[in-house]
Amino acid sequence: MTEKADKIKKTEEKIKDENTIFIGNKPSMQYVIAVVTQFNSNGCNKVFLKARGRTISRAVDTAEIVKNRFMKNIIIKDIQIGTENLTNEEGRKSNVSTIEISLLNNNKSNSTKNK
Repeated sequence: MTEKADKIKKTEEKIKDENTIFIGNKPSMQYVIAVVTQFNSNGCNKVFLKARGRTISRAVDTAEIVKNRFMKNIIIKDIQIGTENLTNEEGRKSNVSTIEISLLNNNKSNSTKNK
């Protein structure tokens, strides 16, 4: 039973890695386009936005723009927050806030349930 659970967990992690968009310093609209492309061309029903530090607000903006302007059927499934310990070039440690936003395409999840 644990071997089967391990395989399922690894499969879920692989899918999550493929559907993850890391938010950086580019304009929000570039990440919006990446999210919409991920949903439309790759046929996935879940996309994860990950950001840390000052880019957290850009991740929130991206999720809201996608949901309110481009794909009305998207819902925000889950938001996870945390802290990472980083060591800078000078050797000092600092805490950096992180966020992961899970976006779910409501239409695709309903169509897969009906099959």
